[in-house]
Formats: sequence, structure tokens, C-alpha cells
Amino acid sequence: MSHEQRFLRPNVIVEPLVDRFYAWLHTVAPVQASMNLAFRQLPNLESYLQSPQMHVAASNNPDLRGGYFINIAEERADEVRDLVAAIKRDRAPMLRFAEAVMRADALVREEAAGFDLTPLYPRLPDELNGVVEIAYDTGNQPTVRFMEPLAYRSGAYAEQRQSVQLSLEPGVERPFVLSTPRLPGPDKLDLDLALRHGGLDELFAARLRPTTVARLREALEVPDEQVAQLERLLTDAPSQSEDRHIEAGGRVRYYGHACVLLQSPDAAVLTDPFINCDTNSTGRYLLNDLPDHIDLALITHGHQDHTVLETLLQLRGRIGAVVVPRTSRGNLCDPSIGLYLKTIGFNVIEADDFDEVELPGGKVTATPFLGEHCDLDIRGKSTYWVELAGKKFFIGADSSGIDPVLYRYVRADLGRADMAFLGMECDGAPLTWLYQPLLTRPVTKKMSDSRKLSGSNAEQAAGIVTELGAGEAYIYAMGEEEWLGHIMATSYRPDSYQLQQVEVFLGWCADNGVKAEHLLGQREWRW
Repeated sequence: MSHEQRFLRPNVIVEPLVDRFYAWLHTVAPVQASMNLAFRQLPNLESYLQSPQMHVAASNNPDLRGGYFINIAEERADEVRDLVAAIKRDRAPMLRFAEAVMRADALVREEAAGFDLTPLYPRLPDELNGVVEIAYDTGNQPTVRFMEPLAYRSGAYAEQRQSVQLSLEPGVERPFVLSTPRLPGPDKLDLDLALRHGGLDELFAARLRPTTVARLREALEVPDEQVAQLERLLTDAPSQSEDRHIEAGGRVRYYGHACVLLQSPDAAVLTDPFINCDTNSTGRYLLNDLPDHIDLALITHGHQDHTVLETLLQLRGRIGAVVVPRTSRGNLCDPSIGLYLKTIGFNVIEADDFDEVELPGGKVTATPFLGEHCDLDIRGKSTYWVELAGKKFFIGADSSGIDPVLYRYVRADLGRADMAFLGMECDGAPLTWLYQPLLTRPVTKKMSDSRKLSGSNAEQAAGIVTELGAGEAYIYAMGEEEWLGHIMATSYRPDSYQLQQVEVFLGWCADNGVKAEHLLGQREWRW
């Protein structure tokens, strides 16, 4: 039976992990991963051990959804205790690196007073030697810049942290990925493989082409005692949709959240890939609906709901290139998305504003992205202008219309948009919700609450559409799809400010002759 043809089941959950925590940009990129491990994940685990009941109760309280509570039953507390011990033992270099970042920041803040910085280099912590540069900006403010490629070669980066956990969709929401580590279990297959391991491509290719258990065992280095878990993930029938390709014209499909597929007979472009596995819910497109080859995957920014590794890993062998925004090279809060994805095996194109990437019968142009990042100096963010199958699309993601004149420049350079896709999470999480582990100096709650992960409100979205001259505008579902709760953890009520603003914007569109919708689940356009 090990040599019979098998396909990967459509309802396989894929969770890339680092030290049992869900892998995303800030938990893999070495500088930021060290800070998150030392100043969020480890303290959170220790808090859980002090009161498992409190964490579990808070995890199941709808009013605390998205909080940093660990949803692991108290009877498994010893496993969490073992995880804490392993992190302190095996990740000591990362923990020292994080402490060194804090000490270096304090040194520079206290000693750099506008004079020569050379005397400070011998006083830097040993963990940062050769990895950082100290500099002043033109306002005479000192800063520490990280040489990221070297950080990937330092003790702050360990591929041994990485693994992939596979299981079958149980039909219930997974625990929130930013807080709850994934423990092993009899119904899970844990692969102790680096995320760049080629065996993963062999596994995910089995969605399209048959393989065998024997072949996968070898490719994935599956031990004898886990073969049964591997076999549970496989089936003898393919599940790809027959209409995943088109033969004429153009097509756009909305897959949920900010994920849009733009297709012609010759090319396919996928934005912010975020497609959960098959569950019993209906009214949405799945991985099986994607074409066999995707020319370009466009990443707008590095947040965990836009650079979604559990989806990207499954598509790595099918994507020609991933287009990502170029970052600021070394800013603590702005890790390189390109370097992150290259390190784990993707073909990456880094784009600055107005760089062009050709594709069969069309092109993609990177365009500026304003706001949404809590007023931090983050440059790794981009909107995109896609020209394909005779139409022009603006992919706005969470970019804000705080200065609509920007989009006037975009239109002057690229023309009028036929369709604009925007985000309107206009009352997002505060600064410390996502960035607290990276803050080298504390901020007050009042400061944090004033600086949010917010996209456009109704007035700002209207400004974008007006300046782009867009004939159609579509607001993506802002975490409303039930199958994305493990990453989004959002809770809206009918009277939520965000949904009220969407309605105001849709009213504005109706009054101004702009065809508009608030998307949810799936939608298709053909021409």
C-alpha cells in the first residue's frame, strides 16, 4: 500500500512553528524573534504556569478575544513547563541577544550626545559585535541599525527552532496564533524540518500530482511511529476544481480577507495569500480553486494576516515569484520581508515605489502605502497596481487615505483604476498589541491607544477612490470570515465603528456613481 498513488487531502491544516509558536515574520526574523521570545512569549508562558485556569478562562471569554492568553488545558501544564525549560536552555543565545539589544539602546540613548560615536563600539554587548552600526539621523537623534543578513548568521537565528505541524481540520476554531503554542498530540504529525526543507514542496505538490506514502516518508523524513499520522492526511482522489483556469477574457476571485486572485488565460496574480483549509463551511473559494501556476504573489506588508506562512508554504512550489516591499534595511521595527522569505526558500522580488514587474499580458507596479503601522518608521509596506486582461486594479490593502493627494500622483502616473480593493479596519489594535516586544522604551497606555493599526475610515476611503477615479470599490472583510479567527481574533457587532464606517462609505459610493460592495466569503467578476 505504501506505493499506491495518493493525494494530499484538502482539509489538512498546516501550521509552521518556531519553538512550538506559530511562525510569522516577527517570530522568524532573528532580531525580532529574539525580542518576541524574550519579552512576550517566554513571559506569557511563565504567566500561564502561575495560573493556567485564568489563561484558559480568559481565552474563552469573547470580550478578551485576541488577548495574549494561552488556551491549553491545565492538565497539560507540565508540557508547557517543559517547553519553558527547553527555551531557556536551547535558546539562551537568542535571549542574550534580546537583552543585548536593550542594553545597546540604553547605552546609545545615554551616551550618544551628538559627538563622535567611535568610542561606543567597544562598549556594545558582545552579542551585537559585527551585527550593528550606530548612527545619527539628520535631527541628531542616535539609533542602532541591524545588519540583518548577518543576524541570520548569528546566534539569534536557529533553524532547529523550526517545525511544521499537520493535522486534519476539526471543524472548530484553532487557538489564537499569537498567544498559544502548539503542543504535540496523537492526531497531529509533527515534522522536525526547517521551513525551507524541500520535502514540504513534495508534500504540497500532492494536491496537484499523485505521490506515494513511501515517497513522502523519505522526502519528509517521517519515522516509523508517525507513518499512521501521515497516511491519515492522504486520499486516493484528487480534489482540484475543474474551473481553476480560464480560457478567455479575465476573471477576479475574492478568497476572503485581503486575498484576491486576478486571472487571464496566460497569467495569474494572487494578493496577500490567506486561504484556510477546507472545512464544512460553504460560500468560499479554497486552495483547490487556485490555478496550478501563480505567476506572482503580491505581499502588501508583513503583518501576520497579510504575510501568512501557512498559506505561502503550501504554494511555494507553484508561485513564480513573491513580490514584497523593500524595507528600511536594519530598523528594529521593520524587518526585511524579502530576506525572511528568501531564507525559507521563496523566489523573491523586492520592489520600491513605482518599480514594475512584468508578467504575461500585463504588469504589476508597486505603489506607496500610507499609515496603518502605529506611526512607526516602517517602510516594508506597499500597495499595488495590476494591469491584466485589459483592466487596471488597485490593491490597497490597509493603506490609509490620510493624505489623498498621494493617490492623485498614482493616477497621474498609471491612469484611472477600474477596480479598487481597500481595507477599512479603521479602529485597529493599539501599538503595544503587536509591537510591544520591540519597544526599547516603554510608552504610556494613552500613547499606545492613540497609535493604532488602522486603515481608512469612510472619508479617507472616499478620498482614495476619488483621486484614483475608480469606477468600482470593494472593501475586504476585516476578519469577519469565521474560518480565519485563529489569526484575526476580531469581534464585530452591528454597531461596531468599523462596520458603521463601511456603511457610510457605501452610501457615499452610491451617491457618487461608484459601484461598491463590502465583501465577505467569496465573490467573482468575469469579463
